[in-house]
Amino acid sequence: MTEAVLEAEKKQLAKEYKKLLKISYRTLTAEDKKLIRSAFDVAVDAHKDQRRKSGEAYIFHPIAVAKIVASEIGLDATSIAAALLHDVVEDTEYTLTDLEQLFGETVARIVDGLTKISKMPYDKDVSLQAENFRKMLLTLNEDIRVIIIKIADRLHNMQTMDSMPAHKQVKIASETLYIYAPMAHRIGLYNIKTELEDLGLKYTEPDVYEDIHSKIKDSKEEQDAYIETFSNILKESLDAENLNYDIKGRPKSIFSIRRKMIAQNVSFEEVYDKFAVRIIYKSDLENEKFLAWKIYSIVTDHFRPNPMRLRDWISSPKSTGYEALHITVMGPKGRWVEVQIRSERMNEIAEKGYAAHYKYKTKEKDDGGLDNWLNKLQETLENSEISAVDFVEEFKLNLYAKEIFVFTPKGDLFSLPKGSTALDFAFQVHTEVGMHTRGTKVNGKLVPLSHVLKSGDQVEVITSEKSKPSANWLDYVTTGRARSKVKSSLKEEKKRLAEEGKIILARKLKSLKITLDEKTINQLVVFFKVNTSLDLFYRVGAGIIDNQKLKDFASSRSNAFVNFFKNKIRKPDKPQDVNKDEITEKYDQLVFGKEEEKLDYKMANCCNPIPGDEVFGFVTVNDGIKVHKKNCPNALQLQSNFNYRIMPAKWIDSTQREFKAKLIISGIDAVGLVNNVTKLISNNLNIDMKGVHFDSDDGVFNGRVTVVVKNKNVLDNLVMKLKKINGIDKVKRV
Repeated sequence: MTEAVLEAEKKQLAKEYKKLLKISYRTLTAEDKKLIRSAFDVAVDAHKDQRRKSGEAYIFHPIAVAKIVASEIGLDATSIAAALLHDVVEDTEYTLTDLEQLFGETVARIVDGLTKISKMPYDKDVSLQAENFRKMLLTLNEDIRVIIIKIADRLHNMQTMDSMPAHKQVKIASETLYIYAPMAHRIGLYNIKTELEDLGLKYTEPDVYEDIHSKIKDSKEEQDAYIETFSNILKESLDAENLNYDIKGRPKSIFSIRRKMIAQNVSFEEVYDKFAVRIIYKSDLENEKFLAWKIYSIVTDHFRPNPMRLRDWISSPKSTGYEALHITVMGPKGRWVEVQIRSERMNEIAEKGYAAHYKYKTKEKDDGGLDNWLNKLQETLENSEISAVDFVEEFKLNLYAKEIFVFTPKGDLFSLPKGSTALDFAFQVHTEVGMHTRGTKVNGKLVPLSHVLKSGDQVEVITSEKSKPSANWLDYVTTGRARSKVKSSLKEEKKRLAEEGKIILARKLKSLKITLDEKTINQLVVFFKVNTSLDLFYRVGAGIIDNQKLKDFASSRSNAFVNFFKNKIRKPDKPQDVNKDEITEKYDQLVFGKEEEKLDYKMANCCNPIPGDEVFGFVTVNDGIKVHKKNCPNALQLQSNFNYRIMPAKWIDSTQREFKAKLIISGIDAVGLVNNVTKLISNNLNIDMKGVHFDSDDGVFNGRVTVVVKNKNVLDNLVMKLKKINGIDKVKRV
């Protein structure tokens, strides 16, 4: 490096430092400036010998991150100092203890959180990636600022990725779209989220990005003229009301235009809302709402609104804290235009998220649902039952969710992701309420648990101590929280059955003169072709492995001659997963529709689904039902053009599923007979009665009963007991 270059860098550093203080969103005290100055000096010293791939001095990276933290996000001096120091411990001689002595415990803790995140290895294995992400979120418990600075760090890395090899660009961009952009959205950093998404698209699909980017550029002039025309029509009326306001047009991001093109299956030209008009007005807190509706009425006096597209987030702010009034109106030349009405305070909250909240937070106003969300996140993190991959997927489910607002019978307001069901609401109220839900009423009417809620619904949950989650509940819930609770409960229930199964198995084997030890368990696992010992115990507990099957096992064991040859050709006796503490699912059957019917089908050649994939059935004209993966290239076209021919389908483990059976009962009619039949069925814990119908004709009765049972043994047992009831002549299964 020449003297001149180094000298220029020094001057640049001094300039950057002054700029950092100047652009800070918060007012910095002398104490704050002192803290930032010493953090700046330590960072410059620590990174003095480091260079980035582009050849630039490394120190400019932490400064750029600190500038994003200071102005775009608007955090405090502690965060600015931590941003300047975020790579010091990882890349240089300085230790955490040094930082704690120099800057105190808070800065050291934030830097420690950031260092932990950086040290996570990137792995192609999704579950490892997910595990790392889970670890990263654990730092959230300590301090939300860790994640905010990490987002700023990621934003600057994305802005300066040009000198990296292409494979690294794709890796970092994919990770950004997968996790960091949704995180920025959830914390309310909308501008940063938009930039991360656009940059993510730029590196993952460069051709698409360039194409949309150039089309936006080409249509900019025409767009500006349109916005000018639109604004001029409104200005006279707004000025007449003496409002202090600003109107500006805002183009939609490249990423969101791309998303619309895919979702609506249209070209760039056919996306109608490529921009929004934003009206930002000055107001004190008391008159904010009044003025927003006043502006709304002026806009709708001039342009016809689309009543389906009114969004009032002033009365009910989003859980990210976002407040605004959104309307879509028919503008000049017959084009739909989205108008966003916000006060200056709302606008700051929309752009700065958490930081602006902090500035405006008063005792009466809560922190825009962020604390709530962090508490829920904490709960999910502590739920060790849930695998890391599921966790990330469920976490993402809740990140981007659009919201609806529903009420309890007492009038309390709850916000839920759009598409939530009545059962989701029960879990939102409280986990225990969800676990014991027996039924739900919406607006005073009984509805199924799978009923999809709409904004403004009043929901009542009917609970019962005896009610508990069943496997079908996973089809009824959509929110991450409810799914993880139902899964945990089902797992616990299976483990409880497995414990009972172990005791039953020991007893049954004893009568066959076999001791239940590790060797026997290994032999049983191999014989019954299951994966783990828990699978084995569960099947015994559920009655799937019955006395006859155990006798078959005993006889195969005693036949030493056959056994000798079997052992010669069979793999080693101990299956590798036998001691795993889990009940596994072996997807071996495909069922269709709500009734889970078994039908003939063929696999589609375009996507070749395999057991366990998320799938749907498509009824073809000549070829029966074809099964496609949900993310099959042809799925979108089939669903939009032939929706009436789509059949819901899913893979199940037939050995762990309950099945429906219809029984026809006939005999001599007597008083109380129906009561005796229903009493017998409902008193049997493993049987669920789904339908009952009785007819009497001149002293003879015929009845049809539909029951859901775990296996054939339970059904045979029921038939035997029914035949013993006085007056019943025949019981047969349809």
